[in-house]
Amino acid sequence: MSAPRPEPFTVSVDDKVIEDLKKRLALTRWPDEIPDSAWQYGSSLAYLKELVEYWLNGYDWSRAEGLLNGFPQYMVSHEKVDLHFIHVPGKGPEPLPLIISHGWPGSIYEFVKVIGPLTDPAAHGGDPKDAFSLVAPSLPGYGFSSLANRARLGIDEMVDVFAWLMDDVLGYSNFVAQGGDWGALVATGLGLNHPDKTTGIHINMMAATPDRSDITNLSEDEQKFIQEATSFQDGIGYQWIQGTKPQTLAFGLNDSPAGLAAWITEKFHAWTDCDGNIENSVSKDDLLSNIMIYWVTQTINSSFWPYYQMRHEPLRLKAGEKITVPTAFAAFPGEIFTPPEEWVARAYNLKRYTTMDHGGHFAALEEPEMLVEDMREFFRGMR
Repeated sequence: MSAPRPEPFTVSVDDKVIEDLKKRLALTRWPDEIPDSAWQYGSSLAYLKELVEYWLNGYDWSRAEGLLNGFPQYMVSHEKVDLHFIHVPGKGPEPLPLIISHGWPGSIYEFVKVIGPLTDPAAHGGDPKDAFSLVAPSLPGYGFSSLANRARLGIDEMVDVFAWLMDDVLGYSNFVAQGGDWGALVATGLGLNHPDKTTGIHINMMAATPDRSDITNLSEDEQKFIQEATSFQDGIGYQWIQGTKPQTLAFGLNDSPAGLAAWITEKFHAWTDCDGNIENSVSKDDLLSNIMIYWVTQTINSSFWPYYQMRHEPLRLKAGEKITVPTAFAAFPGEIFTPPEEWVARAYNLKRYTTMDHGGHFAALEEPEMLVEDMREFFRGMR
């Protein structure tokens, strides 16, 4: 049976949705805040008021719509999800097929700064031989890949859907993959479960954990990393609620745009390499465009599902098992955790480990040039 044909897709949000949003923003009921405690216990009241004021009176969603619609977008029906994706054929002698995946609380918007340089390097000061034919899906349950009132998809199912998209739908029988956050798990899953199709992966967050029996003779850096990772508690409260009772949280965030912004903005503040000022890394416009995708599609609820799935079915390698496809790891200093090279090599067939000078969790938005250049250099050997 042949795969369904993708249909062109255009982002178009009804004016009534924007009008309703502005009414809700104008009626925001603000919480109090302990004096002189900005960001210490969560999102800063002063910054959220500033952000909401800009959202209401300065931000232009039509600009973000136009930016997204500047890329060829499609929708294709899978039995489990109507999948939204950007597909830009590369401009070069032999473009390399690439699937790039976002995470939470990101979206397809994360890639607006890297799509051009990756697909048309000559137009951005690069070598046309480095061109990629890029596929960037919205994760199932995120943004325009809606799963409203449908069964959710875990990471393992997303991996299979993306392999189907690349091979059966688009005809890319061999491809490379990139991702951070959940996108790193997707890329890892493609390398682990579809090594016949996935010829290499590039990740900027470590997604696989070696089996306990394979954790021996630890280096000093590995011991320090494990100690820091196991003692980190203050920043993972969101994982507990999203991984246990996501439905309850969704009532508030789906109803209040200020609440949604506070929930997402706190993570951008904590996970970017911003030195305490979020706009050192991400502008208000980029931050709000990302938040808007959750708001206008009402997908914050379904976006929580991978946390629930991974809490109950975590990705753990078996004894002696590792991802065998060639792997590159970009270590950004502002990432939640930055494992040492030898720790990454325990789980992956690590061929490249790059220590970045700056940048954090949202690498494609924060440091697009650095990310693109590292991908180009690594994947040159796979063309």
